[in-house]
Amino acid sequence: MIAFIKKITLRFLPILISLPLFSQELQYTTPIYLSIEDTWNKAINYSKKIDLSRMEAAISEEEIAEKKIERLPEMDLKGNYEYATNIPVYENGLFSKPTQHEVIHILYKVSAGYYFNIYNGNKLNLAIKSKEIGAELANEQRDLSISEIKLQAAAYYLDLQRSYIFKKLVIDDISNQEEQLSEIVSLSKNGVVLESDVLRVKLKLSNQKMMLVKIDNDIAITNQKLNIVIGLPDHQLIQPDSLKDPALISLTDYEEWLKIAEHNSYDYNISSSKTELSRIALKSVKANVRPKIGLYGEFYLANPQIFLYPYSPSNYTLGVFGVRASFPLSELYLNKPKERVAKLNLEREELEHHHVEDKIREDVFAAFTRYNEALVRINVAKDDVEQSEENARIISENYFHQSALITDLLDANIQLLQSQFNLASAKIAAQIQYYQLQHVTGTL
Repeated sequence: MIAFIKKITLRFLPILISLPLFSQELQYTTPIYLSIEDTWNKAINYSKKIDLSRMEAAISEEEIAEKKIERLPEMDLKGNYEYATNIPVYENGLFSKPTQHEVIHILYKVSAGYYFNIYNGNKLNLAIKSKEIGAELANEQRDLSISEIKLQAAAYYLDLQRSYIFKKLVIDDISNQEEQLSEIVSLSKNGVVLESDVLRVKLKLSNQKMMLVKIDNDIAITNQKLNIVIGLPDHQLIQPDSLKDPALISLTDYEEWLKIAEHNSYDYNISSSKTELSRIALKSVKANVRPKIGLYGEFYLANPQIFLYPYSPSNYTLGVFGVRASFPLSELYLNKPKERVAKLNLEREELEHHHVEDKIREDVFAAFTRYNEALVRINVAKDDVEQSEENARIISENYFHQSALITDLLDANIQLLQSQFNLASAKIAAQIQYYQLQHVTGTL
């Protein structure tokens, strides 16, 4: 039975080793080298979501200017041209023949007027302030969108970077295994080791090459995801920059990060703006029960003259100027429920703002803790690599001196490769956690 398995394995082993890589069949263009900053710039310039946020911010700025224009006086120009019929007078009852009285038939009037608001319960200033807060809110939403896109692009970029690192490690491992295989084949020919040892090493090599297929496909998939985010065609191959050492990043303590978040966090500033908008809305509702005062005037040219008696079919001009004041008495009772609703909305936003404060503290602490955990994991992974290298060296020497089994040698090699994978993954994870920390504190 064992001989049959060996025969089948040797028959199909060349097929496993010579499997084509799926990603190599794709028609990629010449790779372009991108740093993380280049990737962010491309993602920001391409993102439709960011374009929409920028447009919202531009609209908000225009709305402020539009509201400020309302401080200027209202002016109008009117004109009318009319024809009047004679006036029938029913002297003997409605059913008797009326007497027709002649009137001036042609009437026209051209007038120009204005109204200048002096005081309107401060509602206009409150409306302008509301638009300004809305513009700040739109800018914060834009910055949040930029940060989210950068974080997403960084995740794909670092994932791609990790796959390239894995690929290099596997290629190096395959090269080392092939050297070992040559030595083991020589020993097998001399009868020093069993033929099964050769088969085991070949099977391990086939597994490594299958792993290389998977890594290449991971690169292809992540490469496409990144291309979509930064606006490049699917067939454009991207070569990430070399991995930064997270240990070189200077990290302040948690309290400093929390202070940064209190001033820069997008969620905090958005919540603060929404609370301020509710506060302005309450003030605007209260302004409904305040008097309105303004200057007004009108100048007109008219015919016939019916302003003074006796009337005459003559052109005349008249100018009227004055101060207009009014007080909305009905608002004294109609405004009460509006004010209660506005107060409840403000209380809700204040409560939501406190909730956001707590959530930010939670997110900053979690991101800060995870980043430090990732740094510890890097140090542990470095020690594991050193120990795995030494273990692989010792087992290799023992095996070729006939004091260790082939399974020990293969396990040691696998353990070394896994520890190298873990170190690369730990560095990538630390970098992602740092970007996450920057995102939640509003500094990405």
